[in-house]
Amino acid sequence: MPSIRKLMLVVLLPLVLALMPGAARAEKRIALVVGNAAYQAGALATPANDAGLIAQTLQAAGFDVVGARDLDQDSLRRALRDFLEKAAAAGPDTVAFIYASGYGLQLEGENYFVPIDAKVARDSDVAAEALRLSDYLRPLAALKLKAGIVVLDAARSNPFVKSGPPLAGGLALVEPEPGLLIAFNAAPGTVAPEGQGPYGAYAQALAEMMREGGLPLAGVFDRARLRVNEVTKGAEVPWHASKLTATSVLFFERAADAPPPAVSSEEAAAIRARPLRELPAQEAYAAALERDTLDGYSEFLAAYPDDLMAARIRAMVAARREAITWRRTRLVDTPPAYWSYLRRYPQGPHAADAHRRLALLAAAFEPPATFTAMAYDLPPPPPEEIVYIRQPVLIFDDPLFAFAPPPSPPVVFLGPPPPDFVVLVPPPPPIGIFVLPMPIYRPVPVWVRPPAYVAPPPNNVIYNNVHNTVVVNNVTNTVTITNPAGQTQTVAPSAAISPAAAQPAARSPQTATAPAASAPAASLAPALPPSVAQKAATLQTQSPQGGAAQPSAPGSAATRPISQPGKPLPGMKGAPLPSMTPAAPATPSAAIAPSSPSPASRNVKPGSAPSQAPTAVTSPSAATSPAPSSPPAGGGAKPATSQTPSATAPSAAIAPGTTAPPKRKTPTQTPAANPSAPPPSAAVAPAVRMPTATVPGTPPPGGKPLPAAHGPAANQAPPSLATAPTKPAMAPASPPPGATPPTPPHLPAANPVTPPASAKPVTPAAAAASPPPAPAPKVAPPQPKGCPPGKTMSVVNGQPVCK
Repeated sequence: MPSIRKLMLVVLLPLVLALMPGAARAEKRIALVVGNAAYQAGALATPANDAGLIAQTLQAAGFDVVGARDLDQDSLRRALRDFLEKAAAAGPDTVAFIYASGYGLQLEGENYFVPIDAKVARDSDVAAEALRLSDYLRPLAALKLKAGIVVLDAARSNPFVKSGPPLAGGLALVEPEPGLLIAFNAAPGTVAPEGQGPYGAYAQALAEMMREGGLPLAGVFDRARLRVNEVTKGAEVPWHASKLTATSVLFFERAADAPPPAVSSEEAAAIRARPLRELPAQEAYAAALERDTLDGYSEFLAAYPDDLMAARIRAMVAARREAITWRRTRLVDTPPAYWSYLRRYPQGPHAADAHRRLALLAAAFEPPATFTAMAYDLPPPPPEEIVYIRQPVLIFDDPLFAFAPPPSPPVVFLGPPPPDFVVLVPPPPPIGIFVLPMPIYRPVPVWVRPPAYVAPPPNNVIYNNVHNTVVVNNVTNTVTITNPAGQTQTVAPSAAISPAAAQPAARSPQTATAPAASAPAASLAPALPPSVAQKAATLQTQSPQGGAAQPSAPGSAATRPISQPGKPLPGMKGAPLPSMTPAAPATPSAAIAPSSPSPASRNVKPGSAPSQAPTAVTSPSAATSPAPSSPPAGGGAKPATSQTPSATAPSAAIAPGTTAPPKRKTPTQTPAANPSAPPPSAAVAPAVRMPTATVPGTPPPGGKPLPAAHGPAANQAPPSLATAPTKPAMAPASPPPGATPPTPPHLPAANPVTPPASAKPVTPAAAAASPPPAPAPKVAPPQPKGCPPGKTMSVVNGQPVCK
């Protein structure tokens, strides 16, 4: 008996716990956001920015967002498949959100989203070049998730199908599958005007309403319609249809201590429930627009047939009636159905679609003398509606219609936008290939927060700082977080992802600390879909610079030139020199002082060995030579085939087959202590072109002719390139005490001449005491056969001369 009770307890306990209200599982939220702007057929201005704005808002609401921009057909298909697999693995307590911005097309009752590489010249190209959305929405609905939300910001005038039978404008009216909500930026059969700002009117209005705490899902799209109609002055009327089975889906909750709304919810509900004829014309127009039904618009026309908004409403009714008629026709899909449509709309937007279907069904375009017409559930269009549906593309701000601008919605239907959400600045340029541009995050009010039952998304900086201002510095790889009290903290990306970063300590910007250099890259942008991320990595590997293959905005960090070893420096080949920054040292000695590391070793602390060998730095003439690069310390030098031995410092002129002299370091081990280091003047200005002086036609030791000289004489010390122009030119620095003095260059001659022992190098003191010699534009280099009779060779400033 006890064993039976124990068995029943084991079986029934999980069931009881699952049915308890407090045992409800957390709601998972996932989203896919795509913004296609860089179309080969014609670029769009706002879709990528719109996608970034929607992605950021979804992140704040607790969605695990993946997103990308400018996807071709293969990448777009793979991204959608990746998301369906992710949704299938998430489980039934999941809310899935898809947002796609770009070009959309409709063909024979189906909607298509166009990738950036599509080439749609005729109607027959649509199915092959674009993605049919129903192929992905049906599998999404079959997962039986808590809710599926699909937003198409794609009803635009498009540059496709310029020959052959035309396509109907905008997107086709569809019936969502159970468990889905489908939304368009413009009503079926209409297109939205292209916006002039950094964001589209629909994306900005949708983001605003999603951030409204306590607003149910249907209310988000209803109010977005009112806002878009207000902002565009009636040119754009969004649409949505829902078959959600979930009782309620909230993006954000409204706290109990939130300030009361301008109009109580009870009063607003009472006004919305009243017949339109009992409301003033302005409120009746807002109510009809909020309902967005054929019956609601017809009720307004019956109550206010002579109002200024009556003509605008008639155009809406005409577009909706035709869209519903075509939808009913397409569902029946028989020749009598298409003949019935053509009888009502012989020049309608879908007349070409009806002819295509009749041809596919092997039926004649003209109906027989007698046939049974299809019985529609709505009356045929009155004559005053025909003028609207005859247009190839219906745009509500068409000058042909000359509609009066609509009034602003009353506050009972829609309040004013938040002050910080009226004008949004453009987002910074994206940081990588396919990555969405992310705007500066504007925190939601403190009384607005994601629902407590939402499972926290992984690695979400915005969600963990939903009430804070978050700024990412991609140069220093830091995240600066400012809470509502004005307290600022600069942390590593890993710390910003942690919920603890949402409560920064009281710290001023001056005392903020930077993270360790090993922190992961910081970014507010959502992760790329797995297949897109793999493609991005491949493209970056194939790119010559290892960077993004897509162009970025001018002046962005992605397009700034980066100095690379072996590349021509500024000032090469006649290019102008860069201006000296105020932080540059005033004298050469300051640039190489032990307390200040040289530019070549800026990150080396004094008293420690530099990370690179100092012998990699040569004299100005050697540093600016376009072909050779400095040999590594202790390595053999390559034969000088086209370089004059006098073009480098004495320690840099190495004969073929010899090795560079070993490095000598002072007790402080600074680069200046190396005997092979260049003169101070060369260390501070490596970008100056200093050609060596030669006589035209005189061959160098290698035997090849040299170009004519354009610089000072070979035996003259190069002038200092420091920022203090009043100081005299400095001679090359002599070796420090205890270091091996530089040896004369080994000349590859048949009979090399050895200088006498009495000849000594000129000291810096002697060079500074005597005035600099006059420049000699043409001086022959040292001859390999020795000096004339009566003269001997000595070394002056590291060069052999005859005296």
